[in-house]
Amino acid sequence: MIKNSFIFLDKISHRTEQSLWQQNIHTWDNFIEKKQIKGISNTRKIFYDQKINHAKQAVIEDNAEFFAKHFPNSEHWRLYNYFKDQVCFLDIETSGYYGDITVIGIYDGKDTKTMVKGKNLDPCLLKNLLSQYKMIITFNGSSFDLPVIKRYYPNSVPNVLHLDLRHPLAKLGFSGGLKRIEKQLGIKRAEEVSNVNGADAVYLWQQYRATGNEKYINLLVQYNEEDIINLKPLADFVYAKMKKNLNQFFE
Repeated sequence: MIKNSFIFLDKISHRTEQSLWQQNIHTWDNFIEKKQIKGISNTRKIFYDQKINHAKQAVIEDNAEFFAKHFPNSEHWRLYNYFKDQVCFLDIETSGYYGDITVIGIYDGKDTKTMVKGKNLDPCLLKNLLSQYKMIITFNGSSFDLPVIKRYYPNSVPNVLHLDLRHPLAKLGFSGGLKRIEKQLGIKRAEEVSNVNGADAVYLWQQYRATGNEKYINLLVQYNEEDIINLKPLADFVYAKMKKNLNQFFE
């Protein structure tokens, strides 16, 4: 979808973008090759051609910051497939809703990395780890996970793409929390944590701190890992469904 998208151009609305597709202007190259485009003045087209050339250069340079700056947040899902080998799925646990961060889980599609407060949760390590990725994927991360991380560990989150799956899933008709949506889509969790929720996660941390018993932190880490691992099939689902909804304009 990245080279089919014009939504990053100034004053190009969804309706205008759809009009371009319906004129058989499906790619950036199609746009540049056209001498005149219905609904766009020649002066503005020159400006758009320049912006598209900047975008093409950003693709060559693998410059995710360019797209993070120019693509609307609500359209970052379009970039998932292009950057999918350079994404991380992230989720945090806290001691209360906006309390201290107790666990940060990161999944790159193959391996999980877990940081636990008092063990290996280090701001420099976190910053270095996140800097390796072009896109961060969360569920409700724009309202919770990322603001909390930025509050406790300033400057640790790089200026890269962020796909908060909660919002495109809502557009697709899926509401409620992550666990509810997982069940609707047939995504299962390990039996040990299948009934654990956010309140339970806080309790597990409290019990670990009170007793030092590793079974509590191990269960909390497993719960967090299920969160981040299950974000990948959700991201795949979102991209496929959202793209399918746009395909009608390519016919």
